[in-house]
Amino acid sequence: MLTPPKTDKRPIERVHHGDVVVDDYEWLRDKDDPEVLAHLHEENAFTKARTEHLSILQEQIFEEITTRTKETDLSVPTREGDWWYYTRTVEGREYGIHCRVPAAGPDDWEPPVTDDSGSPLPGEQVLLDDNAEAEGHDFYSLGSFDVTADGATLLYATDLEGDERYTIRLRSLDGSGREYDDVIEGTSSGATFDPSGRFVFYATVDESWRPDTIWRHEIGTAASDDVSVFSEPDERFWLGVGVTRSRRFLVIEAGSNVTSETWLLDAAEPTGEFSVVWPRKDGVEYDVEHVVAGGKDRLLIVHNDDAVNFELVSVAASDPQGDRRTLLPHDPAVRLEGVDAFRDFVAVEYRREGLPRVAVAKVPAAGLPADATPDDTLHELAFDEALFAVGLSGNPDWAQPTLRIGYTSFVTPSTVYDVVIATGERRLRKRQAVLGDYDATRYSQRREWATADDGTRIPVSLVYRHDLVDLGTPAPTLLYGYGSYEHSIDPGFGIPRLSLLDRGMIFAVAHVRGGGEMGRLWYEHGKKLEKRNTFTDFAAVARHLIDEDITAPDRLVAQGGSAGGLLIGAVANLAPKYFSGFLAEVPFVDPLTSILDPSLPLTVIEWDEWGNPLDDEEVYSYMKSYSPIENVHVNHYPPILAVTSLNDTRVLYVEPAKWVAKLRDVGADPLLKIEMAAGHGGVSGRYAAWRERAFAYAWVVDAAGAHPSGE
Repeated sequence: MLTPPKTDKRPIERVHHGDVVVDDYEWLRDKDDPEVLAHLHEENAFTKARTEHLSILQEQIFEEITTRTKETDLSVPTREGDWWYYTRTVEGREYGIHCRVPAAGPDDWEPPVTDDSGSPLPGEQVLLDDNAEAEGHDFYSLGSFDVTADGATLLYATDLEGDERYTIRLRSLDGSGREYDDVIEGTSSGATFDPSGRFVFYATVDESWRPDTIWRHEIGTAASDDVSVFSEPDERFWLGVGVTRSRRFLVIEAGSNVTSETWLLDAAEPTGEFSVVWPRKDGVEYDVEHVVAGGKDRLLIVHNDDAVNFELVSVAASDPQGDRRTLLPHDPAVRLEGVDAFRDFVAVEYRREGLPRVAVAKVPAAGLPADATPDDTLHELAFDEALFAVGLSGNPDWAQPTLRIGYTSFVTPSTVYDVVIATGERRLRKRQAVLGDYDATRYSQRREWATADDGTRIPVSLVYRHDLVDLGTPAPTLLYGYGSYEHSIDPGFGIPRLSLLDRGMIFAVAHVRGGGEMGRLWYEHGKKLEKRNTFTDFAAVARHLIDEDITAPDRLVAQGGSAGGLLIGAVANLAPKYFSGFLAEVPFVDPLTSILDPSLPLTVIEWDEWGNPLDDEEVYSYMKSYSPIENVHVNHYPPILAVTSLNDTRVLYVEPAKWVAKLRDVGADPLLKIEMAAGHGGVSGRYAAWRERAFAYAWVVDAAGAHPSGE
């Protein structure tokens, strides 16, 4: 039998609130130590050897993904200014190619797609070929991409390490491909031009990887001359910068997990001073959109000040702290998520009954007769599937007469529609191609409800092939969960998932508390001193699936990533008897060690989500009660696969590395796979990502006892 790598014990003490914890494996934190790197390579070698029997299955699944995917493809062009912008992919190439073609005129709102071949469009100009930029590098990520309003200059920012620090460059779009001398290193993502095209606004990060300062760069000058226009000293807050769709205002947003603040600057005065919309108030979040209603500048604000599920108000742009006009009052059954403003209409996104929704209303025009009633009724877009996801998708132009939405479900591939606001007509622009014999009618999706320990009903979404699965007979199942940051896991299509479904597996999502599926209180009851609800909800879902003979303990694998990896680690300690395997991807399994150290990336920001164990003994004790590493014990752990990345700045590789070592100490048999040139999102490049997904899914098929060859 293969012997796992030996991890030396080098005990150090951690003392907080009188509690002494001995950590044998903290020495693994130093990734620059040759001994640590050697150990990680040993872990990879061991995992490769232990999964060698799955190599044929891995290759089969990879081939299934590639043969179902239209590799040479074209996104639906998006109109902005005088151009249609789109991205192409080409078979055999890892990354996209960013392109544009000129619009025929001001009334040209029909996307210029001539066929479905994915071939270049007539008159195409290539703006940026990510394949060329990535050449010679093991990792590549594009973090900023913007074009001046006149279409003359491109801004792009790339990360070649996976550490989410980007280098900004500028390129002329006059056909010469000339690169500007302007190079700005060490930035965050999301840099933007001001509407004049004279300046670039961007963010830099502090030592904890927190975007904390907004800078203004004048094109043609040295980066050393850039001006700091906003700095955020509170370590709980991130900064971002952008421009309203109307191009009327530059916007700086400061936000923690529970509080936000927005600052505006008249875009006609880009060197002026930003002014606050609403001063920050602890626990109050708000988002701002600019609209011209009745000929007057107004701000639309979605906020939760005394409105737990948020409401929509309108204020004068000239006096945003003045009178508020309520447009959509608070509704305890509807979680209002956002508003997008255009010249002639607004679009509202919200969540009801666990699913996202979109509605549209026209903006009252100037010059209406005094006795006229404006047509500003909100109209919800209806869909005929029981489970689905819908949202706004690619709507940059202020004057557009259509609204672009993205739609999908577990069985409907990603679909793009343009909704004609004047008539309500819905125009299908593109549906994700699924090559081969995919037939949506062979698959079923449904909603189940599990009962948590405290009586709360937990929604569960299922998708499966009804000709291969009988819900009264236990089937191999992959149960996915997340449950943090109010992030909702909505029904969505995935080509790789077909490789599981076609092997008779069920894919299930546990919509546990801590997520946002059922409204803001669903999130509030799964964080800080109620975090354990996330884990017990997930266990309750597993128990429900077993009790209903949908699956069985020897056929059920759990999956989660990042904060969802914390969920997996906690449930592995809490209820391993329900599962035949745990797949933990970039897992946050040592939360107490991380959140006790303010010098680590993003720690202080996380206190709003988990609590502050450094200063609060109750929080410390509570977190210790569920922390996966703190609670590893002699147990009947099923197989565990932990996947991580060396350059991840959000969840450091050391957490799963330590977790695996502790699991082995109690006789468990976990595997650790480390990507040595990747970040939090894993490897870059679509083929590399597909291979990683094939590796993980081959392991899942094996752990769930599904038939490896499928039908």
